Amino acid sequence: MKRRKPVFELYSFGHFAEWNRESKQIPKILEITTDIKAEIGVEFGYVLKIKKGKGEKITFRIDHPPFKDNTGEVAPPFTGEEFIRTNDYEFFLGDCIWEPLNDKLGKWELTTFYEGKTVAKKTFNLY
Repeated sequence: MKRRKPVFELYSFGHFAEWNRESKQIPKILEITTDIKAEIGVEFGYVLKIKKGKGEKITFRIDHPPFKDNTGEVAPPFTGEEFIRTNDYEFFLGDCIWEPLNDKLGKWELTTFYEGKTVAKKTFNLY
């Protein structure tokens, strides 16, 4: 029997309320935009709705302006994976701005992949 493919929908994007990473709740959207005024603590990103994907895995990458990590090296893109736990699943991919502010300004490209193919992508401009 042929396996059904998950259905992906980029549901919302922009400036979000602070996200509790310990919670299963998706943060509340405050403004739909790709231009984000950079202030410490501002949360931005997108919500991806996934249907018929239970048991599957998605991966993600956040490409960001070149800033240095704790060791003084330029930080690589942020990457990770997420297992889809239900057949009607919401996934939030985003980041929060931290100090120092000036090296976080510029383009942030957020991308989600399924089986190596891009299923969602959004570029944010932090100014």
